[in-house]
Parts: sequence; structure tokens; C-alpha cells
Amino acid sequence: MYQSDQDLDRLNFLLHALPVENIPMTLSELDGYVTGVLACPEMIPPSEWLPLVWGETGEAEFPNQKTAEDTIGAVMAHYNSVAKMVTHALWVEPIYEVDPNSDETMWEPWVDGFTRAMSLRPDAWSRLLDAADEETQATMIFMMALQDIYTGKSKFTDQEIDEIDLEAPDLIPNSVATILHHSRPELAGLDPANLPGQPFKPSPRPGRNDPCPCGSGRKYKQCCGRN
Repeated sequence: MYQSDQDLDRLNFLLHALPVENIPMTLSELDGYVTGVLACPEMIPPSEWLPLVWGETGEAEFPNQKTAEDTIGAVMAHYNSVAKMVTHALWVEPIYEVDPNSDETMWEPWVDGFTRAMSLRPDAWSRLLDAADEETQATMIFMMALQDIYTGKSKFTDQEIDEIDLEAPDLIPNSVATILHHSRPELAGLDPANLPGQPFKPSPRPGRNDPCPCGSGRKYKQCCGRN
């Protein structure tokens, strides 16, 4: 079952509750990020990608165990919702931010999340680019070009950027679909619960000496279990 607006609002609230000084991901960034994780030619375990959701330091700094469980559970629920969409039709419906002043669709945070996921496995993506057909290569280059626009590194003219800016929200889902058909064709027809190494249900509470589920690398008793 895909997530409701209420589920997304709750996830958005939990992400905003993370320490702002760590620069945690927004909902749109997270959506692009988990899509990039799922689209990667190699499986990336939650213990590796999850810490980056909390911020640049990888430290969640949850105030207590309940908040940790609620936030991790909400993030994983969204991951599984995107996984279900991908496995059902090799398709995604990006969550974009909207400029409150102009009502303009802001695709940039989503693309930033997607390309940050790509940076977790640069060699795998490089091999895919080398082996892909021309359409997929062009699509991957387009996604990276969008990131260059976002970071101010693009060599396009201002007029070209304005045109791309208008078309990007509609082009991104088709671009991701093209990539998915070549990067993860084995996902078609699989249920998210059966994806190897990618849990569908929340994990049980860890032991005090087990690795902390937030991905910090510390023991549970020294991290989220302190409270």
C-alpha cells in the first residue's frame, strides 16, 4: 500500500525535528535519495545509506528511543513505499517541493537526493553508463546535468536553463524509468518484502551491544539506547 498524505506529513514533521545544524534531508530530498538507492545497480544496505538522511555528520542525535524508532520507522516505510512502486511498474512519482511565494515546482532538491545516492556507488554507475544504450546514457547524463544546474556548475545558457527548469518535473519520472529498466530489471515483479537485504518490516529493538539501527556505527547502548 502506498503512503497517504497523512503518512507523508508525519514523515515531513519527523525530518524537520532533526537537528537543523546537521542539515538533514527534506522530504523531497529523501524521496529522490531512496529512489536513487533503489535504482542503483548494486544493493546498498540501510546501514550505509540511512545515516546520510540525518545530515552531513551522519549523526541522528535522537532525543530518546521512541523518537528514534518513530523516525527510522517512518523513513523505512517511505523507502518501502517507493520500492513497491518501483517493483510494481518500474516507475516513480517524485515528491517535489513548491515555492510558497511563486507556486513554482522545485525539482532541484529531489534531483540532489537522487545524485547523492548515486555518489554512494560511483563505480557501479560508471559501469552502467559505459554499458548502457544511447537512450539510457543520454538519460543519465541529463540527470547529472540537472544536478549541475542546481549546483551552479552548468554550462547551459540562461535561456536553456529556463527551458529545462520548466520541463524537468515532467521529464524526471520518465528519465528514472529509463534508468530503472537498465539498472534494476530484476526488480520487475518482485514484492518489496522479498528484496534481498532490504527489510520491509521494522526490525525488532536491538540488544544493548548491537550496532545502533540509526547507522552511526556505535553500539546501541552508546547511541540511541542511551535514553
